[in-house]
Amino acid sequence: MSKKVKVGIIGCGAIAEGKYLSALAYIPEVEMVAFCDIIPERAERMRKLFKAPEAKTYTDYNELLKDESIEVIHVCTPNCSHSPISVASLKAGKHVLCEKPMASTYKEAKLMYDTSVETGKLLSVGYQYRCMPAPLYLKELCEKDDLGEIYYAKAHALRRRGVPTWGVFLKEEEQGGGPLIDIGTHALDMTLWMMNNYKPKSVMGTVYKKLRDKPDCGNIFGPWNTEEFTVEDSAFGFITMENGATVVLESSWALNIADEREAQCTLCGTKAGADMQDGLRIVSDKNGKFIDTYPNFDEGAVLFVPGGKIIQPQEKEARNFYDAVLYGKELRVKAEQALVVTQILEAIYESGKTGKPVVFD
Repeated sequence: MSKKVKVGIIGCGAIAEGKYLSALAYIPEVEMVAFCDIIPERAERMRKLFKAPEAKTYTDYNELLKDESIEVIHVCTPNCSHSPISVASLKAGKHVLCEKPMASTYKEAKLMYDTSVETGKLLSVGYQYRCMPAPLYLKELCEKDDLGEIYYAKAHALRRRGVPTWGVFLKEEEQGGGPLIDIGTHALDMTLWMMNNYKPKSVMGTVYKKLRDKPDCGNIFGPWNTEEFTVEDSAFGFITMENGATVVLESSWALNIADEREAQCTLCGTKAGADMQDGLRIVSDKNGKFIDTYPNFDEGAVLFVPGGKIIQPQEKEARNFYDAVLYGKELRVKAEQALVVTQILEAIYESGKTGKPVVFD
């Protein structure tokens, strides 16, 4: 019989329910024993949804962390609390899977990473787009050097009108930023992962608050409260890496653009290139002709196989994390990688304020 891992969730809002409820139900080794939220009704709701009648509920995560039997903590709170909760959990002897982004600031993220190293406990960040079929396939091509040296890339996180109007998304104090730190973080993480390049040299950024005073403009989540909207509505970065490679990051919740592209990347290498605009496309040449290849990721046929099941990205993410906890397998998302993502995002915000590039030592 597989070993059971006692697990606690801190933060029982939309991300815990929408992502981790299904993901952790997929892991047979998981035993949910604790739920924590500052709103007690939400913790109780999650306990019922997880069908864990013996689990305890808390409003103070420090009380939850006193339970020495708990081995894993999932941090699903607003960005501003990722670092203090993760650090406290690691110091309490727990492994941590923290929802993205790693933290609001590089200093906070660095403390998380350092604490993980000091305690010897695993720390990973919830970049589930790495677990989707197309990115996984493209990563294999990159590792096999099919694209050659990737010297130019774009990280796409563009919504025309997709401003989240619930929770604390619009509050800079609690989130640390808007679309850049919310969805831009996914696109940048995916792009750096494909390139296997985590050594930035300099960053130039621009940050805009141009459309937030137009709440009734066709937003898919409905009009927003302009008084609460204290974060940017779009932000862009130009990143130069130590090896000379260039990465352009574009992010928006609201932008007058026809073609939305979210959680995508474009890669340009010396042997071939790739983009994700209309499904994954590999672009190359052969015998003096352009070759565009579209891999087929249609997994529908497995549904007709008895017992067949399409494994969702959040489930793959959770499986990888618990394989690392239980069996010592390699984490797909390493804390030191997520740390660089936060470092670059912070530099874009800083450059946007000063109008000057941020140069790393």
